[in-house]
Amino acid sequence: MELVTPGFGLVFWTTISFLSVLFLLGKFAWGPILRSIKERELTISDALDSAAKAKEEMRKLKESNDELLREAREERDAMLREAKGTKDQLISEAKTQAKVEADKIIASAKDEIRGEKAKAIGELKDKVAEISFDIAEKVLAEKLSDSEKQTASVTKALNEISFN
Repeated sequence: MELVTPGFGLVFWTTISFLSVLFLLGKFAWGPILRSIKERELTISDALDSAAKAKEEMRKLKESNDELLREAREERDAMLREAKGTKDQLISEAKTQAKVEADKIIASAKDEIRGEKAKAIGELKDKVAEISFDIAEKVLAEKLSDSEKQTASVTKALNEISFN
Protein backbone atom coordinates (compact mmCIF):
# COMPACT_ATOMS: atom_id res chain seq x y z
CA MET A 1 0.00 0.00 0.00
CA GLU A 2 2.85 2.23 0.17
CA LEU A 3 2.63 2.70 -3.50
CA VAL A 4 -0.92 3.99 -3.31
CA THR A 5 -0.44 6.28 -0.32
CA PRO A 6 1.88 9.20 -0.93
CA GLY A 7 4.47 10.19 1.53
CA PHE A 8 4.53 13.47 3.40
CA GLY A 9 7.60 14.81 1.56
CA LEU A 10 6.08 14.12 -1.83
CA VAL A 11 2.86 15.95 -0.95
CA PHE A 12 4.83 18.84 0.54
CA TRP A 13 7.12 19.35 -2.46
CA THR A 14 4.31 18.80 -4.94
CA THR A 15 2.23 21.44 -3.19
CA ILE A 16 5.16 23.87 -3.08
CA SER A 17 5.87 23.23 -6.77
CA PHE A 18 2.21 23.66 -7.66
CA LEU A 19 1.88 26.88 -5.67
CA SER A 20 5.10 28.33 -7.11
CA VAL A 21 3.99 27.46 -10.69
CA LEU A 22 0.59 28.91 -9.89
CA PHE A 23 2.22 32.06 -8.49
CA LEU A 24 4.53 32.42 -11.50
CA LEU A 25 1.69 31.80 -13.95
CA GLY A 26 -0.52 34.28 -12.07
CA LYS A 27 2.22 36.92 -12.01
CA PHE A 28 3.57 36.56 -15.54
CA ALA A 29 1.18 34.53 -17.70
CA TRP A 30 -2.44 35.01 -16.52
CA GLY A 31 -2.30 38.81 -16.68
CA PRO A 32 -1.14 38.97 -20.29
CA ILE A 33 -3.42 36.06 -21.28
CA LEU A 34 -6.42 37.70 -19.62
CA ARG A 35 -5.51 41.08 -21.17
CA SER A 36 -5.24 39.55 -24.64
CA ILE A 37 -8.56 37.72 -24.12
CA LYS A 38 -10.13 40.99 -22.96
CA GLU A 39 -8.64 42.81 -25.97
CA ARG A 40 -9.90 40.06 -28.27
CA GLU A 41 -13.33 40.30 -26.65
CA LEU A 42 -13.33 44.09 -27.18
CA THR A 43 -12.19 43.68 -30.79
CA ILE A 44 -14.95 41.15 -31.46
CA SER A 45 -17.49 43.41 -29.75
CA ASP A 46 -16.32 46.40 -31.83
CA ALA A 47 -16.48 44.30 -34.99
CA LEU A 48 -20.04 43.22 -34.13
CA ASP A 49 -21.02 46.83 -33.44
CA SER A 50 -19.44 47.91 -36.74
CA ALA A 51 -21.26 45.11 -38.56
CA ALA A 52 -24.55 46.18 -36.95
CA LYS A 53 -23.90 49.80 -37.95
CA ALA A 54 -22.99 48.74 -41.49
CA LYS A 55 -26.13 46.61 -41.65
CA GLU A 56 -28.26 49.56 -40.47
CA GLU A 57 -26.55 51.84 -42.97
CA MET A 58 -27.17 49.32 -45.77
CA ARG A 59 -30.83 49.16 -44.74
CA LYS A 60 -31.06 52.96 -44.87
CA LEU A 61 -29.33 53.00 -48.28
CA LYS A 62 -31.72 50.35 -49.55
CA GLU A 63 -34.70 52.38 -48.31
CA SER A 64 -33.23 55.46 -49.96
CA ASN A 65 -32.73 53.53 -53.22
CA ASP A 66 -36.27 52.19 -53.04
CA GLU A 67 -37.59 55.72 -52.51
CA LEU A 68 -35.53 57.04 -55.44
CA LEU A 69 -36.79 54.21 -57.65
CA ARG A 70 -40.37 54.92 -56.63
CA GLU A 71 -39.95 58.63 -57.38
CA ALA A 72 -38.31 57.82 -60.73
CA ARG A 73 -41.20 55.51 -61.62
CA GLU A 74 -43.75 58.16 -60.64
CA GLU A 75 -41.90 60.76 -62.70
CA ARG A 76 -41.71 58.37 -65.66
CA ASP A 77 -45.43 57.63 -65.38
CA ALA A 78 -46.22 61.36 -65.22
CA MET A 79 -44.06 61.99 -68.29
CA LEU A 80 -45.77 59.16 -70.15
CA ARG A 81 -49.21 60.52 -69.23
CA GLU A 82 -48.17 64.00 -70.37
CA ALA A 83 -46.72 62.64 -73.62
CA LYS A 84 -49.90 60.66 -74.27
CA GLY A 85 -52.01 63.76 -73.64
CA THR A 86 -49.82 65.79 -76.00
CA LYS A 87 -50.03 63.03 -78.60
CA ASP A 88 -53.82 62.87 -78.32
CA GLN A 89 -54.04 66.66 -78.58
CA LEU A 90 -51.77 66.72 -81.65
CA ILE A 91 -53.78 63.94 -83.30
CA SER A 92 -57.02 65.77 -82.54
CA GLU A 93 -55.65 69.03 -83.95
CA ALA A 94 -54.35 67.23 -87.04
CA LYS A 95 -57.73 65.55 -87.58
CA THR A 96 -59.54 68.87 -87.20
CA GLN A 97 -57.15 70.59 -89.57
CA ALA A 98 -57.43 67.72 -92.08
CA LYS A 99 -61.25 67.90 -91.88
CA VAL A 100 -61.17 71.67 -92.50
CA GLU A 101 -58.83 71.21 -95.45
CA ALA A 102 -60.95 68.35 -96.81
CA ASP A 103 -64.10 70.48 -96.46
CA LYS A 104 -62.37 73.33 -98.34
CA ILE A 105 -61.26 70.95 -101.10
CA ILE A 106 -64.75 69.41 -101.34
CA ALA A 107 -66.39 72.86 -101.46
CA SER A 108 -63.92 73.99 -104.11
CA ALA A 109 -64.54 70.81 -106.12
CA LYS A 110 -68.33 71.28 -105.84
CA ASP A 111 -68.02 74.89 -107.01
CA GLU A 112 -65.83 73.79 -109.90
CA ILE A 113 -68.28 71.00 -110.78
CA ARG A 114 -71.21 73.47 -110.68
CA GLY A 115 -69.27 75.85 -112.94
CA GLU A 116 -68.34 73.10 -115.35
CA LYS A 117 -71.93 71.79 -115.31
CA ALA A 118 -73.34 75.26 -116.02
CA LYS A 119 -70.80 75.73 -118.78
CA ALA A 120 -71.64 72.31 -120.27
CA ILE A 121 -75.40 73.00 -120.06
CA GLY A 122 -74.85 76.38 -121.72
CA GLU A 123 -72.80 74.79 -124.49
CA LEU A 124 -75.42 72.05 -124.88
CA LYS A 125 -78.22 74.61 -125.08
CA ASP A 126 -76.27 76.57 -127.66
CA LYS A 127 -75.63 73.42 -129.69
CA VAL A 128 -79.29 72.27 -129.39
CA ALA A 129 -80.47 75.73 -130.38
CA GLU A 130 -78.11 75.75 -133.35
CA ILE A 131 -79.24 72.28 -134.44
CA SER A 132 -82.89 73.25 -133.89
CA PHE A 133 -82.46 76.34 -136.03
CA ASP A 134 -80.79 74.28 -138.74
CA ILE A 135 -83.61 71.69 -138.65
CA ALA A 136 -86.27 74.41 -138.50
CA GLU A 137 -84.67 76.22 -141.39
CA LYS A 138 -84.63 73.10 -143.52
CA VAL A 139 -88.20 72.13 -142.55
CA LEU A 140 -89.49 75.64 -143.15
CA ALA A 141 -87.66 75.93 -146.41
CA GLU A 142 -89.32 72.72 -147.57
CA LYS A 143 -92.78 73.66 -146.23
CA LEU A 144 -92.71 77.24 -147.37
CA SER A 145 -92.02 76.25 -150.92
CA ASP A 146 -95.73 75.53 -151.33
CA SER A 147 -98.21 78.32 -150.34
CA GLU A 148 -100.97 75.94 -149.21
CA LYS A 149 -98.57 74.07 -146.98
CA GLN A 150 -97.33 77.38 -145.64
CA THR A 151 -100.79 78.59 -144.65
CA ALA A 152 -101.64 75.22 -143.02
CA SER A 153 -98.37 75.22 -141.03
CA VAL A 154 -98.94 78.74 -139.71
CA THR A 155 -102.55 77.94 -138.74
CA LYS A 156 -101.48 74.71 -137.04
CA ALA A 157 -98.66 76.46 -135.14
CA LEU A 158 -101.03 79.22 -133.98
CA ASN A 159 -103.51 76.65 -132.70
CA GLU A 160 -100.79 74.79 -130.76
CA ILE A 161 -99.43 77.91 -129.09
CA SER A 162 -101.31 79.06 -126.04
CA PHE A 163 -101.15 82.74 -125.20
CA ASN A 164 -101.28 82.64 -121.42
